[in-house]
Amino acid sequence: MRAVVLRDGKLDVRETADPSPGPGELLIKPLSAAICASDVHYMDHPNSADRFVWDSDRDTIMGHEFIGEVVGHGPDCSGDIPVGARVTSLPIMIRHGEEPLVIGHHPDAPGAFGELMLVSEVMARKVPDDVPNDSVAVVDAFAVGEFYVRCSGIKPGELPLVIGAGAIGLSTVAALAARGVAPIVVSDYSADRLAYAKKFGADILVDPSSRDPYEVWRETFRTNNFQTTQVIFECVGRNGLLQSIVENCEFMARVYSAGGWYDAGTIDCTAATHRGVTMQFGGGPHPQDWYGTLNAVTEGRLDPSPCIGRIIGLDDVPGAIEQVRKGQGPPRVVVHPSAS
Repeated sequence: MRAVVLRDGKLDVRETADPSPGPGELLIKPLSAAICASDVHYMDHPNSADRFVWDSDRDTIMGHEFIGEVVGHGPDCSGDIPVGARVTSLPIMIRHGEEPLVIGHHPDAPGAFGELMLVSEVMARKVPDDVPNDSVAVVDAFAVGEFYVRCSGIKPGELPLVIGAGAIGLSTVAALAARGVAPIVVSDYSADRLAYAKKFGADILVDPSSRDPYEVWRETFRTNNFQTTQVIFECVGRNGLLQSIVENCEFMARVYSAGGWYDAGTIDCTAATHRGVTMQFGGGPHPQDWYGTLNAVTEGRLDPSPCIGRIIGLDDVPGAIEQVRKGQGPPRVVVHPSAS
């Protein structure tokens, strides 16, 4: 099959071996897939976690946000999902007697940046006919924001500050808006990304180059007579940002760190202690967040499509990933693997 192949740290669009479905696995033809910042993290920080395996001597096909058409079944499938059905899945491959594999982040679990891929039947969900492919392809990103907002326990009457309006920041805004939390303060240096945040329910948009987002939060807090602790969602992952939050947040602030941290710098623990800061890192999304977000999309309660700023074919994937590495481009770029 033709695919975007990661080998020895380099991406090439070329032929590679077709995947063969094992017991309980579906062979699918990807219809739409999304590029994620974690694709860059996977390339640039190999073997950074036990569940992410990077082998420079083997072909790896990335792409863990996807929808595809079933074109074949492995042994022992139930038959509940027929050939021709559109399916998606939490990007986890389940195999008997093995540790779960992250689809697109393991040589043995090929992702959606190719003409064929595999999913575990037990993890797959059929997608109704009237739901657009591209909307389903970005479910994974919106499940991340859902996870952090759910974990925060935030409710109407609390004032959030969302730092960063990339795909995860937008998913956080959407999850806050779905719970009736308002106003929502969002900070980003990009006017384009702030405009995206507005589409998903952000109320107060702040460019840190012109206004201090923490001061804007305080003004909003006083104006609305809030009486609750500060809730901050960090959705950037830039070196030094956590320390900046510690230095500027309110006493007893709750901080949820959704940014992809690989070079976070250091945190002054004494300063964090004096401010009584609570921080949560990672851990999700959980299946309830992922499949709950899928349900919200298929039932029309969530439209994630405004985050999609560009649609490309396989040949354009290496360049688009390089843009993500530089922090450029729209929140989500969607790939149509069968397109010319």
